[in-house]
Amino acid sequence: MEKRGLTSSEAKERLKEYGYNKLKEEKEKSFAQLLLGQVLNPMTGILAAAVVLSVILKDYSEAAIIFFVICANAVIGAVQEKKAQGALEALKKLSVLKATVLRDGVVKNIDAEELVPGDIVYLAEGQEVPADMRLLETHNLKINETTLTGESVPVEKDAAKVSDDKTAVADRLDRAYMSTSVTYGRGVGEVTETGMHTQMGKIAEMVSNEKEKPSPLQKAMADLSKWLGLACVAICAIIFVIGLIQKQPVADMLLTAVSLAVAAIPEGIVTIVTIVMALGVTRMAKLNAIVKNLPAVETLGSVTYVCSDKTGTLTQNKMTVVKAYCNSHFTDLSDLSERDRNRFLKGFVLCNDAALDGNNEVGDPTEIALLYFGVEHNLSQEEALSVHNRVNEWSFDSDRKLMTTIHKAERHKTISFTKGSTDVILSKCDRIIENGVIREITEDDKKKINDAMTQMSDDALRVLSLAVRYDDVVPTEENMIYVGMVGMIDPERKECIESIRVFHEAGVRTLMITGDHKNTAFAIAKKLGIAENIDQCIMGPEIDAMDDETLTERISDLRVFARVAPEHKVRIVKALQATGNVVSMTGDGTNDAPSLRAADVGVAMGITGTDVAKGAADIVLQDDKFTTIERAIREGRNIYANIRKSIIFAISSNLSEIVAISAAIFMGLSAPLRAMHLLWVNLLTDSLPCFALGVDPNSSKDVMKDKPRKSSEGVFANGGITIMAVFSILIALLTLGGFLFPAIRQVTGSGSGFSLKALREAYQVPGVLMLGQTYAFCILSLSELTYAAGMRDINTSIFKINWLDNKLMLGAMAFGLLVQIAVTEIPFFAKAFSLVSLSSTEWLCMIAVSLIPLLMHEIMVLVRRKR
Repeated sequence: MEKRGLTSSEAKERLKEYGYNKLKEEKEKSFAQLLLGQVLNPMTGILAAAVVLSVILKDYSEAAIIFFVICANAVIGAVQEKKAQGALEALKKLSVLKATVLRDGVVKNIDAEELVPGDIVYLAEGQEVPADMRLLETHNLKINETTLTGESVPVEKDAAKVSDDKTAVADRLDRAYMSTSVTYGRGVGEVTETGMHTQMGKIAEMVSNEKEKPSPLQKAMADLSKWLGLACVAICAIIFVIGLIQKQPVADMLLTAVSLAVAAIPEGIVTIVTIVMALGVTRMAKLNAIVKNLPAVETLGSVTYVCSDKTGTLTQNKMTVVKAYCNSHFTDLSDLSERDRNRFLKGFVLCNDAALDGNNEVGDPTEIALLYFGVEHNLSQEEALSVHNRVNEWSFDSDRKLMTTIHKAERHKTISFTKGSTDVILSKCDRIIENGVIREITEDDKKKINDAMTQMSDDALRVLSLAVRYDDVVPTEENMIYVGMVGMIDPERKECIESIRVFHEAGVRTLMITGDHKNTAFAIAKKLGIAENIDQCIMGPEIDAMDDETLTERISDLRVFARVAPEHKVRIVKALQATGNVVSMTGDGTNDAPSLRAADVGVAMGITGTDVAKGAADIVLQDDKFTTIERAIREGRNIYANIRKSIIFAISSNLSEIVAISAAIFMGLSAPLRAMHLLWVNLLTDSLPCFALGVDPNSSKDVMKDKPRKSSEGVFANGGITIMAVFSILIALLTLGGFLFPAIRQVTGSGSGFSLKALREAYQVPGVLMLGQTYAFCILSLSELTYAAGMRDINTSIFKINWLDNKLMLGAMAFGLLVQIAVTEIPFFAKAFSLVSLSSTEWLCMIAVSLIPLLMHEIMVLVRRKR
């Protein structure tokens, strides 16, 4: 190591060459750019077409209303996207710290941003590592690399164990990395990489390179907008040609064609989809899931794989003692005598450099676990030290693999406790204490101890043994008395077991992806029900040996991925996506950020998660519970089911208008509905029931009993087209029947023969056309209200649906009926809409006819049951 380090001039030159030790700033989109992106969204094209058509119709008030809807949609989407920005900003903040460096032969503190390759940096307990470096000296140095590699236990570093760049990051014992933290000991390192060249910089690069992908619903809505656009052009062309063939006035046919085009566009559907997802965000917030990216709400409903980080997500991220071996067998400490229990507990609590200060934990996680073990059995470190003050110690080091402390004793001059590796301690013990009796240790004793240690190791437990000596003045680690051992692990979250079972029933597979060791990962995965045998586990180096095609072929057989690096996680996510899966990735560490961004839905932990992970994710869990993911997916499925119902209802309603008008035109009759009637139905009558469908609780079925939908599956799959065809034709026939009824009555009343020509002549009689259009308008509006009610659950009888759990639907139906009566009976509105007033008998008839869609609903339920 250079005694003087770099000189100031050398550091200055290298700073010019390598740049500042900070992460590259990516210019964020301005709000105006985000707003423009929302306006140019294909879904918005549907509403834009409605504005243009309304202007053509010279209905400027409707054009203004729809334009307002476009602006509202754009603002809502842009605000949500603005909130989602910030992953790189969080990564930048990680590098804003001080570093202790040797410059010009003097140890000084400088801003970490000014570090350059070649700088000599001093590391001490409690400090963050300011840059990537190769360690030159290590003195019992342990570094917590959880945020980088996912490994739950601090890594014991050793400058003598030289590694190369082919060694996995988690196994490079002579390296230290930016943003990790020193938990024990001290060290000296030479900076090798700074800024974007560090491991953290590579993660930042991976995060920025991952582009956001459209959600399944966004794809479906984009396809729908294209389909509707083509439909509009086709309808206009066909009707115009028919009109020319029938020798009808060109101006009238243009107006009719434009009216049909308006009928083809469900003006309110995009707004309703946005509002439904926004309300879903509010409901999910109550479930402790904060949604940053609006489309992620419905994407959750189609998730087929939940890829979860182990540490802190499936486990508690807290080392815990789960087994104790004393008196030659595994035991519950409550079964030991008070003296044996105190000796066992005091050894692990006193031979310990960690500390608990209220809610603050200081020290190595393994030692903290031992302190909590004592507290659990009513022995605090403070209480133990008050009786047995420490008088000498021999600190832990990696060569001895032991730690010894000497304390004042009550019955002896001193009591000396040694903890560490079972193999090493056994080799230095010549006696054993069993049931309070000290005797010579035998080979049979050692075999029992080794068998117990092997059993705990097979369960992926971290094992520590304890030995004791009496009356020492200086620490001595020979001729000791063996006391016992403990096994500890970062335990699984018990509530995850049920969630994983529910996922299995719902057709959602859970994968564990971790930087931890294979055996540890498999032990937890087996307890959680994720994996059944070790063949379902794979390690990072094995992934490196595969090309993307091979990984994609094998991915469906794997359940656990151990010792993985950030780039492995991204490859795993992309391999799953390549086979048509919708992937949710959960995690809390910085190392999870690229995969959170690459996944269809990234889910970060809000409490233990780093700012980087939260910035890269689509959803942040406020309670860090895996079970919240299950509830979020359930909510996502409900939201998608509701959006699907809303879209099918809206398109069916528009198709019924098109069919009714087209049929009348084909017969050479006047249009049964005016453009203002269509806009009224689309923007007012249909919107409220459509919205009510969007927030339906779906109480009649458990959506988690269904398999996830395929990402390529459209909203009209699984019977959607049949539903649309049946009800659009039915409502069209009812509407057309209402339109034809006054003309038929006129023809039959006049005594002339029934023919299309007679019908055309009947509409020339004053008042007949207006009455027919009034009937058609009312039947269309009221029929769509009853159709919406049945759409709540197309597979359940209306007599079994709980109508009171969706009061909004009841309110929408009542409101729809009242406004329909108002627009027909109030002279001002009746004149504006070219309608005539109806008698009470006529209204009863309109209502009775409008109940026919509910009858069809019951028929379809019966047909499905028979099938």
